[in-house]
Amino acid sequence: MSDAFLGLFGFIAALALIAFGVPVAISMGVIGALGYWYLNGWMGVSYILGSSPFESLFPYSFSVIPLFVMMGVFASHAGLSRSLFAAINSFIGHRRGGLAITTVGASAFFGAICGSSLATVATIGRVALPEMKRHGYDPSLSTATVAAGGTLGVLIPPSVLLVIYGLLTQSSIGQLFIAALIPGVLGALFYAAAIMVIVRIKPDVAPLSERTGWPERFKYLREVWQVLLLFLLVIGGIYLGWFSPTEAAAVGAVGAFLLALFSGQLNRTTLGAAVFETAGLTGMIFFILIGAALFNFFLENTGLPQLLIEQIRSSGLSPLSVMVLILIFYIVLGCFMDSMSMILLTVPLFVPLALELDFNLIWFGIVVVTVAEIGLITPPIGMNLFVVQAAAEDVPQSTVIKGIFPFIVADILRLAVLVLFPALALWLPAQAF
Repeated sequence: MSDAFLGLFGFIAALALIAFGVPVAISMGVIGALGYWYLNGWMGVSYILGSSPFESLFPYSFSVIPLFVMMGVFASHAGLSRSLFAAINSFIGHRRGGLAITTVGASAFFGAICGSSLATVATIGRVALPEMKRHGYDPSLSTATVAAGGTLGVLIPPSVLLVIYGLLTQSSIGQLFIAALIPGVLGALFYAAAIMVIVRIKPDVAPLSERTGWPERFKYLREVWQVLLLFLLVIGGIYLGWFSPTEAAAVGAVGAFLLALFSGQLNRTTLGAAVFETAGLTGMIFFILIGAALFNFFLENTGLPQLLIEQIRSSGLSPLSVMVLILIFYIVLGCFMDSMSMILLTVPLFVPLALELDFNLIWFGIVVVTVAEIGLITPPIGMNLFVVQAAAEDVPQSTVIKGIFPFIVADILRLAVLVLFPALALWLPAQAF
């Protein structure tokens, strides 16, 4: 068996283990270690098992992960989702489909201080689903809106997936965060447009609701200005060069802690829960990173990325054609795998190809994370679909899936725009760095 074929076999074996429910870290770590043993013997695999776990996590830049996770956890405990939803709803909730668009807007803003799709879906869902149910919204529209809106937490900075991509590819995390701003806003606008098309075709799925007066609007705005300030401080600080991404993460974590403290939601019990949640999520991410490091050692030794480059070079395909094939692969893979697993498993394989085709790695990262978002809402394994269905126990999974397809279409259109117009992701970083 050639080394490259062994690499392909290992890649498929890791996918199969994940599909059968084996944890991602164990799947990649076991296949990586066994493959490296086959290529280099016991001495080789003993060396990487002894050195790789430490070397894959010790760089200072990895401290950004627990800090941004902590920022999101404290934001959840501060009850910010309810304030954000109420503020946006006071301005547009009275329009047809307004509550659904409010949900998208609240998800985007909450994602900007949370960085986790699943946390955004769970938190916003607890607020938005009862409101839309009370106003007579069709369950397929309301649940699908929450599921789709949650994907914005993956892209809009600070995003844990962007951090991991940056660490894997040695790209600037600050540039990735700035580059994600316009695509993230574009995602929210495309979702809002999808909702407007849905309610135009089927007005009965989103009844009109009452208008909020200006005194109440100002009251709600006073409750959320701290959230906007925290986001502007973290992302604006990176853009203006005040903070490095790690320093910005520390500022964000402290800011979210203060918001939770002054909101009255933080006590000894919730503080302990927040610390344990942060530790658990960070440990999970680091464990997956260790497994990915072992798997990457194996892939590099097989020469599979180099073989892929040679095959593409000899095929005569244009860079755009290759990019389309990569995106189709990600969309299909997203039907069976969560976004973090996809990033960790495939980026080491595709980044050498992206460099060979002279793709900008910042732009490539934004596109890859965007297509990973689609995987979060793609049946049958879209993680957001399960989270929102757990929040709306009376709504069957088939109803959630039926409502999600217009949002998938919106995502694919946005993806096409990003591929055809790279400047949407590259213009802001060029101004800041």
